[in-house]
Amino acid sequence: MTFSIVARAVEGGTTRFGIAASSSSPAVVARVAHLRPGVGAAASQNVTDPRLGGRLLDRLGAHGDPERALAEVTAAADHIEYRQLTVLGATGPGFAYSGAGTLGKHASATADGVVVAGNMLAGEHLPQAIVDAFTTATGELEQRLVAAMRAGLDAGGEEGPVHSAGLVVVSDVDWPVTDLRVDWADDPIDRLAELLDVWLPQRDTYVARGLDPASAPSYGVPGDE
Repeated sequence: MTFSIVARAVEGGTTRFGIAASSSSPAVVARVAHLRPGVGAAASQNVTDPRLGGRLLDRLGAHGDPERALAEVTAAADHIEYRQLTVLGATGPGFAYSGAGTLGKHASATADGVVVAGNMLAGEHLPQAIVDAFTTATGELEQRLVAAMRAGLDAGGEEGPVHSAGLVVVSDVDWPVTDLRVDWADDPIDRLAELLDVWLPQRDTYVARGLDPASAPSYGVPGDE
């Protein structure tokens, strides 16, 4: 009941990883998205086992090969036929796995620096439409991810309406630099885009506050004078 994109971009000399996902279920990104700065990103969806995202990143961190990491995790996991997984490393394309028990119409698509997968889709063309939109979008990684998700919705989205969406990006610090969630709404991807418009101009300042609070600017909010 999910479609997601896992992507990589080099911005300002830093490799950044991001995931965006949407679903008819609530709070999709809390279960689906797994990212590790300097290592890569993975999504675990369908009948979701959130443990598998961390396992993919553990294996990817051990040897740096996303295709091998996916093979290792799928070979060892219980009930793997119900899972849909994607993984992306620091170089090259992403890789995807869809078990025999993946729900409804399902598909995946990959390119250099991006992998998309979905289940319960309106059509099997959807992942490729999302990949195409991401590769032609401009702006920062967060903006390209939202553009790709909007293209997926425009291409048909899920078989039914989506109600949650989220976006997570990691960069060169030990925490997500962007972590935005719309956990239940009639138009979650549009709401996510609105949140990003508010967040993105402030993102780097919040990183600076974490690293060097003495030099962080005031926002002029009441009580901070």
